Amino acid sequence: MKTISDTWPVVKGDYNVGNPESRIAVVTLASQINSSPEVAIWGSSKTENLGVEKIIVNVISNSNIRYVLVCGTESRGHLAGHSLLAIHENGVDEKGRIVGSDGAIPFIENVSREAVRRFQHQVVLLDRIGLVDPKEIRRLVEKYKDRGDAYSDEPFIVCSPKRRQSSFAVPISGDVIISEEFVMDATAGIVCQAKNL
Repeated sequence: MKTISDTWPVVKGDYNVGNPESRIAVVTLASQINSSPEVAIWGSSKTENLGVEKIIVNVISNSNIRYVLVCGTESRGHLAGHSLLAIHENGVDEKGRIVGSDGAIPFIENVSREAVRRFQHQVVLLDRIGLVDPKEIRRLVEKYKDRGDAYSDEPFIVCSPKRRQSSFAVPISGDVIISEEFVMDATAGIVCQAKNL
């Protein structure tokens, strides 16, 4: 069985890749702590929305990852660690809000509820928010890096939503004449070349 996506990690972020076969990933929240080559992926996360989304997408696209150590200093206001724990425990509501998160903007927009469920089933979160001692973090990595088997399903690949086409249209006429060549649409605040006036 295939355990790792062909393009893993699938989304860019502030992380280092170690051993993709490792059973553990480390999230250091707002702290910068030197990574270990014995983890699958190690990085920071400072936001309760895009940061959480990137963690979910990169974790579920590697079935080898069974544990996520959440450590480091929490990001003020955003509460990325608290939000990661909340989404793992409670999921998201019908509006995409992370149930139980106290973060400033805890909305997931680019990850399906199915992907969130996969994250909930695939990994165990190790809540050590506030832990910044490198020796203790390394001890936990050593304890979990080879523990258990890969998740029983193949990697779950989250497709990026198609970018919306811009609804912005350049006006060809306006209600304020600036000169013979330019007009302004006062409602939109856009200046453009006058055509067919």
